[in-house]
Amino acid sequence: MHLSDNRLRVLTYNIQVGIDTLRYRQYLTRGWRHVLPFGRRRENLDQIAAVLRDYDIVALQEIDAGSYRGAFLNQAQYLADRAGFPNWHLQVNRDYGALARHGIAILSRVPPTGIRECRLPGFLPGRGALLMSFGSRERPLHVLAVHLSLGRRSRDRQLRYLGRLAMHCKDLILLGDMNCAAWPLQRHSGLIHAGLRVADVEGHSYPSWRPRRNLDHVLVSPALKVHRCGVLEHPMSDHLPVAVELDLPPALAQSLAGARPAEHRKEDRHANA
Repeated sequence: MHLSDNRLRVLTYNIQVGIDTLRYRQYLTRGWRHVLPFGRRRENLDQIAAVLRDYDIVALQEIDAGSYRGAFLNQAQYLADRAGFPNWHLQVNRDYGALARHGIAILSRVPPTGIRECRLPGFLPGRGALLMSFGSRERPLHVLAVHLSLGRRSRDRQLRYLGRLAMHCKDLILLGDMNCAAWPLQRHSGLIHAGLRVADVEGHSYPSWRPRRNLDHVLVSPALKVHRCGVLEHPMSDHLPVAVELDLPPALAQSLAGARPAEHRKEDRHANA
């Protein structure tokens, strides 16, 4: 981590399980790549890893945990190894056995001191949130990675849940594929009450070949100052990555120097959230 200047570099990227998409019609002509292996997937992952190397904490969406379609390669582990991240954690949210294991992941350059897996509410199963903590117990940094639903009603329920979760995290980075523009996030009462603000407001990340919509976002709590943010021109998926540089309070930067063994918790919020 770049803590000599109290600066942290974070990135969120929906990698579409290593499939590069160059136009809308390829959702049909290359749709088979979501269920069958193809030769260029590892090459695509290598190009993604080259981008991840410049960051301290990375959230990934639409990542495969190791199944037939990806030649049984754990993509989180592969990208962590290729990009030089000693720490990674993958949460599988849709498990179809040998056919596909779909999830989200966080890669980091310092070991987490806590790991918590949550199932997000919604009308259909398969959406989750991965919360990881770093640093001392007295001043931890929390990183919450998500991939929200396409439907507005389900997404609103998920944002309310995330707002309640964020209320317990003083220093929080919430990042991922939100499947909505920045303005609904800026106006959402749950996120407002948690003190979260959108770091990237104007950059468009989808579709990667002609970006017109800002669906991928980084939100931060008040003590984390945004130094720089932007969408990267790296079209190795149907989304583009969003990167943010943050200035940390000195006390928080110092707390990240120490770490304890991770605590791993799982929660299912489908039924009653």
